[in-house]
Amino acid sequence: MQRNGEMALGLYLMQAGYHEGAWRDPSVPVNGGVDIDHYAHLAALAEGAAFHFVFIPDSPSVVEQDLASLARVSRNDTFEPITLLSALSSRTQYVGLVATATTTYHQPYHLARMFASLDHMSRGRAAWNIVTSGYKFEAHNFSEDGLVDHDMRYARAREFVEIVKGLWDSWETDAFIRDKNIGIYVDTTKLHLLNHRGHFFSVRGPLNVARPPQGYPVLVQAGASDAGIQFGAEIAEVVFTAEPSLENGQRYYATLKDKARGLDRSDDQVLIMPGIVPVIGKTKQEAVEKLKRLQSSTHIDVLFDTADRWLGSVTDLRAINLDSLVPDTLPRTNLIQSRQKVLLELAARQKLTWRELISSVSDSRGHLMVVGTPDEIADTMVDRFDQRAADGFNVLPVTVPGGFKDFVELVVPELRRRGKFRCRYSGKTLRENLGLKPPLNRFTKLP
Repeated sequence: MQRNGEMALGLYLMQAGYHEGAWRDPSVPVNGGVDIDHYAHLAALAEGAAFHFVFIPDSPSVVEQDLASLARVSRNDTFEPITLLSALSSRTQYVGLVATATTTYHQPYHLARMFASLDHMSRGRAAWNIVTSGYKFEAHNFSEDGLVDHDMRYARAREFVEIVKGLWDSWETDAFIRDKNIGIYVDTTKLHLLNHRGHFFSVRGPLNVARPPQGYPVLVQAGASDAGIQFGAEIAEVVFTAEPSLENGQRYYATLKDKARGLDRSDDQVLIMPGIVPVIGKTKQEAVEKLKRLQSSTHIDVLFDTADRWLGSVTDLRAINLDSLVPDTLPRTNLIQSRQKVLLELAARQKLTWRELISSVSDSRGHLMVVGTPDEIADTMVDRFDQRAADGFNVLPVTVPGGFKDFVELVVPELRRRGKFRCRYSGKTLRENLGLKPPLNRFTKLP
């Protein structure tokens, strides 16, 4: 994708919408999380608008800390991402399919096989959102007493991804000749064993599925800690980040691109796509009222639990004066460090009280939220794009399908009018549509 051209757009798809109160909105299907037709409808909306991909987040645990909050959220009633996107691959033709999977609790061989299968099923539209688990609750589901240290999680992830890529290279692209006349199914001279022995893993290979149509599924990464930025510069082809400030977004963009160039990677092969939470109204007041309705549907227990989770339990929120200002400095945690940093910087920049910060976390989790008309939302997106704070955006609708339908019908035409978003797909694979080069097989590339 040429930087001076059109932005990339992805749909960040949660079953009810991104706002904590979304599931209570009358327009939102109450059982959407376990309704494949609901997801298929949303994927069709994205494909009809020529979105580059749909993005499915995930956490392999129930993350709420108390039953009062757990009783009032909808996120624990939904499909596992690779399973969901495998089903959607047969109901879509062009839109990319991004599944989140953690390197902290999976094994490399399993994920290499599953993503290769998804890439074949979708004819080259798969992508892997590589995450390192950041919630302590997940550890107890995988025979662990606690969360592994932050830097150690990234060290494991680095080795994990290199193994997966090596397994995808097990077979050369034309290894499976499948010739009935001569009775040869596969040319074994084009088979390569990985024979990896490292600090965390020992993996022989080969993978028991042909090389993915894209070579590798597109590699997506989210993380803005120092370790996360370095990891993204080394490995990611699409970077998902939370940057509500233009200045911080520009700084992050420049830092990550500079680190990638230092590793001999070109700017157009590392796409930075921050999240945007649009609340759309025909007038600004209408948009404000939409947000107020969602806020009124969000119980105080959910507000506390959500803020506690994303802020990393930096203080006992139920024991402090909520109308006091958030302090400039708070203790660093072993959890999601980059998001904690974004949220606390937001509080400092806007001089927020704890009450205001807690509400903001529920609304947007630190992502850029724009409440206004289609023109205002398009203005913000184009400004961030033109000022090199973004190569595109992950759109996080506050409700689905309604909030996303509004974006497709009202904001997308405005972006096209300004020459900032395409009208149709330019290729068949996700790599082609994002302008990403197919990787060479490490065992057969020329010196």
